[in-house]
Formats: sequence, C-alpha cells, structure tokens
Amino acid sequence: MGRGKIEIKRIENTTNRQVTFCKRRNGLLKKAYELSVLCDAEVALVVFSSRGRLYEYATSSVKASIERYKKACSDTTNNGFASEANAQNELLFAEIEYMQKREMELQNDNVYLRNKVAENERVQQQMDMLPSTATTTEYEVMPSYDSRNLLQVNIMQPNQHYTHQQRTALQLDEI
Repeated sequence: MGRGKIEIKRIENTTNRQVTFCKRRNGLLKKAYELSVLCDAEVALVVFSSRGRLYEYATSSVKASIERYKKACSDTTNNGFASEANAQNELLFAEIEYMQKREMELQNDNVYLRNKVAENERVQQQMDMLPSTATTTEYEVMPSYDSRNLLQVNIMQPNQHYTHQQRTALQLDEI
C-alpha cells in the first residue's frame, strides 16, 4: 500500500505545519548528506523556519561554500559578457572586411566604367571628324552593353558590314 499524495499548499493548522516542517527539514538534511557522500559533491544547505530559526548543513563550511558560489556566479557573469563582446567584435570585423572588399570591387568597376566612358567619348570625337556622308548613326557604331554585367550585347549581329580586308580574312578561315 503506497502513500497518498497530498496537495501542495500552505498548511493552515500551525501545529501540523510545524510538525511537517520538522519532518521535511530532517528529510532534506538527510538527502543533502547522502548526496555529498554518494557523489562526493560539495553541498551547502541553509533553511530558515517561519519563526526565523536557522538550520544549515555543509560538507565543508557554509561560509566557504557561499564564497565559492559568489565567485562562480561572478565568473559566469563576466565570461558571458566577455564572450558576447567577443562575438560582437568578430561580427563587426567580418562586416568591415566585407565592406572593404566591396569597396575595392566598386573602385575597380568605377575605373572600368571611366575607361569605357573615355573610349566612347574618343569614338564620338572620331565620328565628329568624319565627313557627314560617311558617318552612320551613333547607335550603330557604339557597342551596346548590358548594364547588369557590362557585357557587350549582340556581339555577332547577322547584318554587320565588314571591310574588304576583313572579308578576305573570313574567307581564308572557311577554306
């Protein structure tokens, strides 16, 4: 026959409450002792009764256990803060490195685009120097570029006109 379960709530009768406190306190002290012996653990137990009386158990000293507890808590708090700060620093350094690489890429793109603009201006000046009968429209001479990746679009157009020298070179390749 097993023990009956009781509802965990405050015991209203003061005599019953005091008896229950004594029994459970003794059981708790016994469990603390058993834990320290069986597991070779440092155990410190401090209990204050409703009347303010102190009951304690410690494998070494309650004071030493409390100091050890305070030290462990402060180390954990500091280590947690330090590791969080280190993680934030690593993220910031990674972001800085990414931004520096991106800046270099953008500078390279800028140089490339400046060269293209200069080349297009040079071609435009050469076209302006040609006699008006020999010039074609701007759009036929200047190559078109895809703005997303700056590649020339329609490199081999079927209706391109080649000079006589170019046609000869093409005919030799086909033979």
